[in-house]
Amino acid sequence: MPILESRRVLDLSNERGLLCGQILADLGADVIAVEPPGGSSARRIGPFAADVRDPERSLLWWSYSRNKRSITLNLERPEGRDLLRRLAAAADFLIESFEPGFMAGRRLAYDDLAAANPSLVYVSISGFGQTGPKAHYADADLILLAAGGPLILGGDDDRPPVRLSVPQAYLHASADAAVAALVAHHERVRSGRGQHADIAAVQSVAIATQSAILAAPLRTTELRRLAGGLKLGPLNLPVIWPAKDGFISMTFLFGSALGVFTRKLMHYLCEQGYCDEATRDKDWIGYAEMLLSGREPLSEFERVKGIVCNFTRAHTKAELLNLALERGFLMAPVATIGEVTRSEQLASRRYWRSIEDPAGGAEYIVPGPFVKFSATPIEYWRRPPKVGEHNREIYCGELGLSDAEFSNLVRGGVI
Repeated sequence: MPILESRRVLDLSNERGLLCGQILADLGADVIAVEPPGGSSARRIGPFAADVRDPERSLLWWSYSRNKRSITLNLERPEGRDLLRRLAAAADFLIESFEPGFMAGRRLAYDDLAAANPSLVYVSISGFGQTGPKAHYADADLILLAAGGPLILGGDDDRPPVRLSVPQAYLHASADAAVAALVAHHERVRSGRGQHADIAAVQSVAIATQSAILAAPLRTTELRRLAGGLKLGPLNLPVIWPAKDGFISMTFLFGSALGVFTRKLMHYLCEQGYCDEATRDKDWIGYAEMLLSGREPLSEFERVKGIVCNFTRAHTKAELLNLALERGFLMAPVATIGEVTRSEQLASRRYWRSIEDPAGGAEYIVPGPFVKFSATPIEYWRRPPKVGEHNREIYCGELGLSDAEFSNLVRGGVI
């Protein structure tokens, strides 16, 4: 039995929160995407299948809407708000990603809906949270990554930072929202009470600095951006290294945790004739302190990096991966998209799945489940829905509206 089987989710989110609902849907919940008439704004975001700009062809919508049903509902109309209240009275979760205050202004906030359904878990996803002086700030991905910290690490060191090509902030927030929903659900199982989970994307992305955000309050050296690596004070620390046929990611760092791997690598390079014994036998545990204190000149570090670069450049990615597995080096190939799709490892785990084009006919290969459960495996049992595809099924079949009432709501622009 899937983890959330028999649980009902009302997913009012747009592109800010679709991933949250998808995670709950993958866990077995009955997730109903509640879209405005004409479809969610996410449906207008490309790329589009076969380059056909159409709400039913958005690959972004397809990517985050599997296993969901879809209804349309106009929350600007009192009849629409009444319908949502009726749906929420029997729901287990509600997800929304409107501007802070939108739901409260329509008497659809957590307190309003929990009065009729005290067990409701209500999840709000926004840029800066529902309260505070920045609650209504602009929330573009670039702004959130800048405000949360990760942006400072992206790009070249001699020019302003650059955004990521695929927006990330709300993906972090949506994943956190799904976890928050499950935590609140765990409490509900114990106490029977729901609660409001307020997710701020700016706080979610702060985690993506990988603890670098703590440098300022701890008054230690802050990491700075360096294309293919990081800057630590005067040190340029590459993370991406050239290979004969592409690039690898390699950790060539120092200290008690990582210096042991660097020492192991330098012993191998000496065996292969890339460096002398004096270079091999440097204090790789305390090497960062030596460089930062000036006891080891930076020019010597640049010479050592040149030695390592000569080694990586002389081997293919596959050869370097084999060496990493045999010798315990911290290196891995940087895969191209084609290499990822051809991965034997992913194929053996049945990671790639197919989804049906909602318009019928073609199938498309998509990434598979985010986790493998032994007893309750995640399945893709429902293709991404068309706009309002399940209106009659839910409004008439579940809420009990008559055909005449349904038709009047359609004519009136309510659904």
